[in-house]
Amino acid sequence: MIALESTDRKTRDLKDVEIRIIVELMKNSRRSDREIAHAVGCSQPTVSRLIKKLEKEGVIKEYTMVPDFKRLGYQIMAVVSFGLKSPMSRLQFREVEKHISEISDDGFHPGFIGVNGMGSGRKNRLFVSFYRSYSDYSQEVNLIKRVPYLEGHSLESFLVDLNEEPVGIGVLSLSTIAKSQLELLENKKRNDRGTAKSGLIS
Repeated sequence: MIALESTDRKTRDLKDVEIRIIVELMKNSRRSDREIAHAVGCSQPTVSRLIKKLEKEGVIKEYTMVPDFKRLGYQIMAVVSFGLKSPMSRLQFREVEKHISEISDDGFHPGFIGVNGMGSGRKNRLFVSFYRSYSDYSQEVNLIKRVPYLEGHSLESFLVDLNEEPVGIGVLSLSTIAKSQLELLENKKRNDRGTAKSGLIS
């Protein structure tokens, strides 16, 4: 498995109110601090202060929206995975990163996700990208195949035709993560109440 260098940045546990603020921003990042304060049950100055803190800590990385990719002219969403030979020296790893960066800078696609990881068949790199045509996708795949130290036949793709109406699947959204976080907070609150009640009884 190939991993990027660790930044050794100290992290801390998020407070419940901070998680609730993040949840509200994931549901709709256009909401004002006043609206978020009303939703989470605290003052607007507190929300503004905590948002700035979360931004500074890198917990909130950016604010964005989810467009209709088809209306923007993209025809294909591709999930591409492949394997790089390992172990790899630092110099070889930098060479690979430089080559992949050059591919991204060529402007064939807007990359949505690009990560190192671990998968079947010794795959350790994954991209999720959007393309205006199959030709653009094919051209980029040919460039990826020339990445140094690529494992022989490890490259695989899963293509989504954005012109087809999705059936039984959700669209790209952070709302499901926001909903899951709220459920975790509610479960925690119920457990805390149950523990306190048990303590009173005993």
